[in-house]
Amino acid sequence: MYDNEQTISKAILVTVDTGEFDAEVSVKELRELARTAGAETAGIVIQKRPSPDNATYIGSGRLAELKDEAQMLGADLLIFDCELTANQTRSIEEITDIRVIDRTTLILDIFAMRAASAEGRIQVELAQQKYRLAHLAGKGVQLSRLGGGIGTRGPGETKLETDRRHIRTRISQLEDDLEEIRRHRDLIRRRRKKDSVQTCAIVGYTNAGKSTLLNALTGAGVLSEDKLFATLDVTSRSLSLPDGREVLLSDTVGLIRRLPHELVNAFRSTLEEAANADIIVNVIDISSETAEEEQRVTNELLTDLGCADIPRVIVLNKCDKLPGAENIPEDDTTVRICAKTGEGFDRLLDKIAKNLPGGYRRMTLTIPYDKQGLINAVIEDGGKVFSTDYTEDGAVIDCLISDRVLSRI
Repeated sequence: MYDNEQTISKAILVTVDTGEFDAEVSVKELRELARTAGAETAGIVIQKRPSPDNATYIGSGRLAELKDEAQMLGADLLIFDCELTANQTRSIEEITDIRVIDRTTLILDIFAMRAASAEGRIQVELAQQKYRLAHLAGKGVQLSRLGGGIGTRGPGETKLETDRRHIRTRISQLEDDLEEIRRHRDLIRRRRKKDSVQTCAIVGYTNAGKSTLLNALTGAGVLSEDKLFATLDVTSRSLSLPDGREVLLSDTVGLIRRLPHELVNAFRSTLEEAANADIIVNVIDISSETAEEEQRVTNELLTDLGCADIPRVIVLNKCDKLPGAENIPEDDTTVRICAKTGEGFDRLLDKIAKNLPGGYRRMTLTIPYDKQGLINAVIEDGGKVFSTDYTEDGAVIDCLISDRVLSRI
């Protein structure tokens, strides 16, 4: 993002490789996060250590070298691929004389930039305030820095001093506001259930093509671009299936490795769209070099949200970017598509319809004239009548009928 002087920050990305995770893959993702926030990556530092240094994360000697490297590269920002403590941040800035942010601050900054709805803005501010409260120790009461730039977006960027009491009061207010939104969302969900409206949630790693898929299937017009967390707010649109049923298709916030717990908690009401869905469409960027790892992250979070037992259709997207993708086998719950071109959409809709629970099927039935009340029963139980022809034997209907009503016929 551009700062107040309309210049682009040049950042050096820093991480410690302890072997706990793939540091090169993680820092590559950090580079994409920095690009999304508007920073240019001037250099990358991967320091091998048994564990991060408690005071300076990579060690004071390496920091001194990093200061010289930053001056040579013209870097004005250090982004650390971890969550720094307040003391670490202060120590690093004192040694390098360069502004420092960590992975969590960077993601929060992007979320502050992307949130468009009232709910999204509340969730972002709540996450920011909780993070600031946790990192207040060691920084006095300074919550922001002069000059703006990446890591300073969102509420409080013009306030230099805010004490714990004020932050806690604000957190309480935001939690009350969010709880009210959750109650309203729960009311909408109960109304959908009462009206037999079935829901389908699109989930997946950030930048897997979820918004592109929603737009292509429904014409939703959601922002879709090649950046992480292009959209944060839930968008729902009606989608017609081949068997005549309609579902409410909802996009959800993208997932990412080591998603800060503040964001998981703050965006729980958004992610609960998946937990309350009748079926989940799990979009995977099959062309990604780390597709397997990204799917592991997605599965873990869906399990944490209680979605393990919800029917799921696995969508292998961006097949046009992967040579030989046509040889990847499909099954009853897996389909290859290209969201940009529409390739595979017919098979995708068919698999959603076949895996959608509820016990409905499309049939042609002859209803005797003395049993015409059964036609009303079809509709009242969430079914549909697409056409009716009248014959000597009764009304011939092309319908979507529930197993409950079918058992009465």
